Amino acid sequence: MEVVELALEGLKLVKPRRFPDARGFFQQTYHYEQYAAAGIESRFVQDNWSRSTAGVLRGLHYQYRNPQAKLVSVMRGEVFDVAVDMRKNSPTFGKWEGVLLNEENGHQLFVPRGFAHGFYVLSDTVDFMYKCDDFYAPGDEYGVIWNDPDIGIEWPDGAEKLISDKDKVLPGMADALAF
Repeated sequence: MEVVELALEGLKLVKPRRFPDARGFFQQTYHYEQYAAAGIESRFVQDNWSRSTAGVLRGLHYQYRNPQAKLVSVMRGEVFDVAVDMRKNSPTFGKWEGVLLNEENGHQLFVPRGFAHGFYVLSDTVDFMYKCDDFYAPGDEYGVIWNDPDIGIEWPDGAEKLISDKDKVLPGMADALAF
């Protein structure tokens, strides 16, 4: 497994080893001791799976009172995955990082607590998996609007972005609750 430290402190791109053969491949998607040795010491307590179609943009979401670290990956399809630093005392507060996650590369993104997270679907369908180190807490849902010019995320070109009504009215960074 290779772990790449990204520009935002704590954000890591994980490249698990894949063992292909004529039948397909084998890839270990998580092993606590190996991930902890690589600096990812979160104890994950909840797994989530979402399926989305081409053009769907989900996010940018976070929980404030019950923040969650996440280990995200794609089982089928491809996404442009984004994390935004919401930690007001961080030197990279309000900055973003994006990576391509897909079934071919098998990469994962570790998103620490204190980040907003979202993704844009680039394939016909995507099965998106994420491990969380705290349970989902209804009523603790926050976010930042996906196209806030203060953040300046460079989303890939594509079809019209399909966004939930809830995500369309998220605040900009200037009005968002920061850690």
